[in-house]
Amino acid sequence: MSALRSLRCLTTRVAMNRPRLASNVNMGMRRQYSTTPKKVADEGHNPLLWVGCISLGIAYTYYQKKQGEKLALLEGRHDISETKTETKHEPNETVKGTPVAKLDSKNIDYQQVYNDIAALLDSNPDYDDGSYGPVLFRLAWHSSGTYDKKDNTGGSGGGTIRFKAESSHPANKGLEIARDLLHEKIKPKYPELSYGDMYTLGGVVAVQELGGPDIKWRPGRQDQGENKVTPDGRLPDGALNRDHARNVFYRMGFNDQEIVALIGGHVLGRCHLDRSGYDGPWQEAPTFFSNEYYKAITSREWVKRDLPTKGLWQWVDKNNPEVMMLPIEISMLHDEKLGPYFQLYAKDQDKFYHDFALAFKKLIELGVPFTGKEKEYVFKRVNV
Repeated sequence: MSALRSLRCLTTRVAMNRPRLASNVNMGMRRQYSTTPKKVADEGHNPLLWVGCISLGIAYTYYQKKQGEKLALLEGRHDISETKTETKHEPNETVKGTPVAKLDSKNIDYQQVYNDIAALLDSNPDYDDGSYGPVLFRLAWHSSGTYDKKDNTGGSGGGTIRFKAESSHPANKGLEIARDLLHEKIKPKYPELSYGDMYTLGGVVAVQELGGPDIKWRPGRQDQGENKVTPDGRLPDGALNRDHARNVFYRMGFNDQEIVALIGGHVLGRCHLDRSGYDGPWQEAPTFFSNEYYKAITSREWVKRDLPTKGLWQWVDKNNPEVMMLPIEISMLHDEKLGPYFQLYAKDQDKFYHDFALAFKKLIELGVPFTGKEKEYVFKRVNV
């Protein structure tokens, strides 16, 4: 509107400065197109007068054309200065070798994204134990658990687990099921949603919809290029012991209590021989979030069982060999500082839910360059 007002003022000034002769000619020309032209007597007709009028008309037309070109030029410059925008790039596009992430330029209805992911959890009853929830939770965990506080690398912020260079790490085997599901069903509907936000939101959906605590979540992860993929070996190795567990979690900035709280996520899902080399769930209800993991590990008798995978073995429940524990977990259970938290959470589910919600939120935000202005969501559950 300001541009139009400026243009009107400029037009008025130009009109006021026009020669009087041109103005008179203009009036004469308008009269030439009158629907009721004035009759002129044949007598006294002067050909030179008509030649002069025609010449003046041509001169005025040329003057108007030049003035119009000047006005158009001024108007064009003004519009350009007001509408100039930065070049937009699609997510993951590379400009001169630098990955460019499209920011959240559109208002995304994150509750609707949550609802759409929730609708996928039970969409394939033939998959595993009948729910995609556990594998979506694992995807969120593994995409975040690569963080290193020393150099601020890794974490969920770049969404780099979508690249083969990271997804092919042995610890991530099987996660293509969760990635493909989100890439095919969610990403096309919400193209402005970053991969990092999508993966972590999938984990929040899994926890809440399978009966766990509310997880506060906020958007703001900006996808990065493949050059940001971290080296293999940053995720926990189930074949090792409690010292390894501490090294991994301390590297990310967690304390002993938070370590044990996060391990409780093993209440969801199961191990697969063709993925991790281990086999079985950690308790009998792998699609329901609870503190049953702690009850199982602290109260059952565990015996060793060798696995078909060369060099691997696991603990199994003596009374129900279908239920298993990893070597690293039993090692942690017997640690003098870690062990008491296992006992605490086995007795107090509310305490576990509280501590897990805080630790998981911390995990999925590691290394993310939040501005502090992002809205924090607590999503309404679809399956109450």
